[in-house]
Amino acid sequence: MNLVTGKLYWPETLPNPHRYAPLTEDITCDVAIVGGGEAGALCSHFLLKQDVDVVLLEKRKIAKGSSSANTGLLQFANDKSLTSCINSFGEKKGRRFYELCWQALDRLENISRELDDFPEFVRRDSLYFASKAEDVKDLRVEYESLMRAGFPVTYLTQAEVEQRFSFSKPGAIYATGDAQLNPYKLTHGTIADAVKKGMRVFEHTEVAVTKMDAGDLVLITKAGHRIRCKKAVFASGYETQSMRRNSNAMMSSSHAIVTNPVKAFLGWPKACLIWETARPYLYIRTSQDGRVIAGGLDDTERDLRKRDAAVFNKRDQLLAKIQALFPQLSLRAEYYWSATFCGTHDGLPLFGEQEGYPNCLFCLGYGGNGTVYATIGAQIVADLITKGSHSDADLFAFDRVKNPSIVNQNIIM
Repeated sequence: MNLVTGKLYWPETLPNPHRYAPLTEDITCDVAIVGGGEAGALCSHFLLKQDVDVVLLEKRKIAKGSSSANTGLLQFANDKSLTSCINSFGEKKGRRFYELCWQALDRLENISRELDDFPEFVRRDSLYFASKAEDVKDLRVEYESLMRAGFPVTYLTQAEVEQRFSFSKPGAIYATGDAQLNPYKLTHGTIADAVKKGMRVFEHTEVAVTKMDAGDLVLITKAGHRIRCKKAVFASGYETQSMRRNSNAMMSSSHAIVTNPVKAFLGWPKACLIWETARPYLYIRTSQDGRVIAGGLDDTERDLRKRDAAVFNKRDQLLAKIQALFPQLSLRAEYYWSATFCGTHDGLPLFGEQEGYPNCLFCLGYGGNGTVYATIGAQIVADLITKGSHSDADLFAFDRVKNPSIVNQNIIM
């Protein structure tokens, strides 16, 4: 699958990453991780903390799939609002999902500070604005939900938005405690750290077949080499849908740009993260070297040729949307890309076992908060392997949706 098309920014921030040889012999291990992106890297981190003998297999190069197209916004809020989560899953589980996202931000900060090459983790505030006046009512409901749950949020009226920012919006939720990072450096740094602790990594090594043999799981590569293990973790992102299509997963296309460096972000206090109530929504951040990074304009296009053909049009639309918010900035899109994206109907990622794949676990951070989700999923998967259970595993289980009436109950659209 061609996951990404265009001119990518993140690989240029780490021009000479460590490379790993392909697998050339049969090997054994405790756990084999399939996928060398953020999810695979984070799974290795938490498994290595439990002294597990881990092998990581990547069919391309490390971080060359969706992780190279991730815009690196880290938030406790999600595409599915807290209000909607509570309506869908109940008060306890809805709040728990948001609490886990909040905790994941702290864990990502701790992981980032352990790495030799710091992945540019920076705490940022967030502005979530009403795209139109009709969204204000539901936005206020969401603000009340977040306040009752104890999250650090403030409601801004239109006048208060205008006072602080260079644009006017009918209302907004301002949150503290979110963050941003460089997903490419996070992936490479986390894997390099795991290698120092004993993990073996093989690039250009694609798993073709899995089978059980005498109680062990055997992965067979396209080159015919075998990896005998007790468990396997599939952290292979959106391509996992080619193994088995999950009815809860929704494939689509997303788009992003990175602008030229800007000297000062006037009318943009604290260079906070920005997103909106419209669906699909625009989301914006800045980079360490003063660029504007924006994503959005997601669409349901699944034909890769049509997606790729639209990359320049999407680039120009995204640039126009940023310029409309910040007309004082002189911007041009120096990097731009379109990428395959996958979310879920009920708004939660997918972690754990999947029927038909014995001794296999999946860490699929599907949704617009993928790095945060992958952090949650990696911890759950590591505990399922080393301890046999995790108190939050049921919330993200593949078979969690029993009642179709809860699907797509999104309060803020």
